[in-house]
Amino acid sequence: MLLRFRTANVRSLRDEQELSFVVSGDDEGEPSEAARPVELAGGQTVGVLPLVGIFGANASGKSNVLAAMTDMRTAVLHSYGRWASHDTIPRRPFALDAKEEGEPSFFEADIVLDGVRWTYGFELGTARVEAEWLHCYPRGHRQVWLDRDASRAEVYDWPGARVKDRAQLARRTRPNALLLSTAGTDNHPQLSALYHWFRRNMWLIGPETERVEREQYTTRELAGGRARRINELLQVADLGITGAEVVDEGQGKGPATVRLTHRSGGADVALDWRHESFGTRSWFALLGPMLLALDEGAVLLVDELDSSLHPRFAAEVVRLFHDPDANPRGAQLVFTSHAPSVLSTPSGGRLLEPGQVWLTEKDKDGATELYPLTAASPGKGEDLMRSYLAGAFGGVPALLEGQIARRLTAATAQERENGVERS
Repeated sequence: MLLRFRTANVRSLRDEQELSFVVSGDDEGEPSEAARPVELAGGQTVGVLPLVGIFGANASGKSNVLAAMTDMRTAVLHSYGRWASHDTIPRRPFALDAKEEGEPSFFEADIVLDGVRWTYGFELGTARVEAEWLHCYPRGHRQVWLDRDASRAEVYDWPGARVKDRAQLARRTRPNALLLSTAGTDNHPQLSALYHWFRRNMWLIGPETERVEREQYTTRELAGGRARRINELLQVADLGITGAEVVDEGQGKGPATVRLTHRSGGADVALDWRHESFGTRSWFALLGPMLLALDEGAVLLVDELDSSLHPRFAAEVVRLFHDPDANPRGAQLVFTSHAPSVLSTPSGGRLLEPGQVWLTEKDKDGATELYPLTAASPGKGEDLMRSYLAGAFGGVPALLEGQIARRLTAATAQERENGVERS
C-alpha cells in the first residue's frame, strides 16, 4: 500500500512535490468516509485513501506526476540489469532551467508491507546514484537500514548492521545502479519484498500507450479465470454487449482476438473486433489491468481516465476502488482527468472527497506545482465541479470565453494583410 510519493527535478516537477494518500485530520470537520483504517506496527492506525485524482489544464504536468512514479519503478527494477551499458543515467531532469541538468533527480516513497511502514528513496545524478536510503518502522519508530552517499569516502553506511550480506551487496552494486535493484536481482532475503513491491505496483495505463497489448492481455484473461467478471463488466457498461468470446483465427500461430455480441432486434449479432467503437475497445483494454490490480491489491496509475470513456464509465471505475467488497485487498488508483464531472454524481453529491482531489498548475518558469484541493479550503457542501470550472481552486486554463475564436480571427486577418493565401 502506498502512503506518499515525493519527487523533485523530474520532468516538469522542478521543486519537491508530494502526492499523499494519508488522511490528515478531519475533512471539513468530518471524518473521511473514503479512507480505510490501516494498522501499522507499533499500534498506530492511519486512514489511507483508495484513490486520488489529479486535475489540471493541458500541459500543466498531470501526466508527469504519473510518469515520475513510473520513473522510480523503472529505476528500481532495471538499474542493475539494463543500465550497465549506459555511460550516463537515463533520467529526465527539469529541462527549462539549464542548471537543473547537473542537479540530482529525487524520488521517495512511503509504503506499507505486512503492516510495517518503509521509506525508500534515492537521488540520481548524471552518471551515478548520488544517494540512496531505506528506513523501517517495525515498532513505530524509525530504524535506518541503509544510508548511501556517493560524496563520502565510505559510500555505504549500515546503522545497526540490520541488513544481511552487506559487503556483497555493496561490492556488486555499480555506481550507476540502485542497491535495491541489486538486492532484488540477487533475491536478497530481507530486501526482495520491497523490490517486488515495485514490480507489482505503479503500473501505468495511458489513453494510447500499449493499448493493443492491454487488449491482448484482457483477451487472455477472458479465456482464463477472470472471464465471468470481464463479461459482467462489459454487459453492465450499457454498450449493448450481451457476451464476449475469444476467437483464435490464427490457429495458435498468432494472438487470439475477441468477438463481442450485441443485441439487435431481439437477436445477438457478433461484430468483428475491428468494427467496435474506440470507446468500447478502450473500456475492454482497461478491464484486464484493472481486475489484476484489484486482485493483487496493487497501485494502478491511469492517465486521462476519461479519455474515450463516458464520464459515467470513469465514475464507475472510481466507485469500484471505493467499494470494499469490490476492492477487498486495498488496491489503489491514481488517475488524471480533464473532466470535472468525475468530481460529482448526477444527483449533485460528491464522488470524490476534497482530500482525494489534487491539482496541477505551472508557474511562470514552466515548473509544475502539485497541491491538494484542501489547500483551497472548499466549503462544506460546496459543488466541487462548479467551483473548479469557475477557477475557484486553480488548475484550469487561463482562458476567457471566446478568446480562441477572437485570436484566430485576428490571426486570419493578419495573414490576409500579409498576402497569405489559403487553399
